[in-house]
Amino acid sequence: MRPDLSVELAGLRLRNPLLLASGIWGISAQLLRRAASAGAGAVVTKSLGLLAREGYKNPTVVRLPVGFINAMGLPNPGVDTFRAELEELRDLEVPVIASIYGFSTEELGEVARRLRGTAAAALEVNLSCPHVGGIHEAGSDPQLVREMIAATVEVAGQDRKPVFAKLSPNVTDLIPVAKAAVEAGASALTAINTVKAMAVDMETGRPILWNKTGGLSGPAIKPIALRHVYELSKAVETPIIGCGGVETYQDALEFILAGATAVALGSAVGSRGVEVFREIATGIEAYMLRKGYRSVRQLVGLSHEY
Repeated sequence: MRPDLSVELAGLRLRNPLLLASGIWGISAQLLRRAASAGAGAVVTKSLGLLAREGYKNPTVVRLPVGFINAMGLPNPGVDTFRAELEELRDLEVPVIASIYGFSTEELGEVARRLRGTAAAALEVNLSCPHVGGIHEAGSDPQLVREMIAATVEVAGQDRKPVFAKLSPNVTDLIPVAKAAVEAGASALTAINTVKAMAVDMETGRPILWNKTGGLSGPAIKPIALRHVYELSKAVETPIIGCGGVETYQDALEFILAGATAVALGSAVGSRGVEVFREIATGIEAYMLRKGYRSVRQLVGLSHEY
């Protein structure tokens, strides 16, 4: 008998624990559909705001041997325009999660309100973007996080949509921030967002990115993300989506064993292609067969027993 890879995440049924992370491919219905066809268990849109944003000027991405540094500046068409893309996804076989942001609690609540009645099965609140002022500060303040999540939950609850909180690693202690989000009604936590970083051109002496600093993603941040998932899963009972540097099925399993219910892939899609979802799912299944596990849910948090 084949192992059961399905998981339940805050009331959503996922055929496997692999999500397309926000910020990768999530700008159109076509790309989200392609990720689902390639084996993703759920897909997350690019972060949507109240108004359209063009983002920063080039260069916006630096490729490193260990990942990427990006400073895109949250480019997006705005929530009203993106509603049309969501409408095309009503028949998608996996849950669609809309990532949202706001420069104030009121703005965030309004973005959530405009997503009522759409195909989005859940909302993920981007509480930090390390290269956009007004957003990155929010994720370091437990009280502000509490207010922003509560405002989103109040609106999303009318549509019975669970709310996820995407947490920033750029804080001294993530536990108080996570607890504030949970107390405000977050149904799941995504850990982690990118790590603030930069790169300098030695020939010109200038920062490479137009914005000077950006967010580091990819294999370089996996040990950081893994540690946060492990500590968060001990501190709260809320499901956790592990995010940061997942490239292989071994990486995904480490996050699950550390306490993640699901795992989000971002940079791996950019570096290895969208078929990475199927490859990782196949690897997890083979591991479970070899070890005698019937359900992936048996693996969640197993490392805490040792």
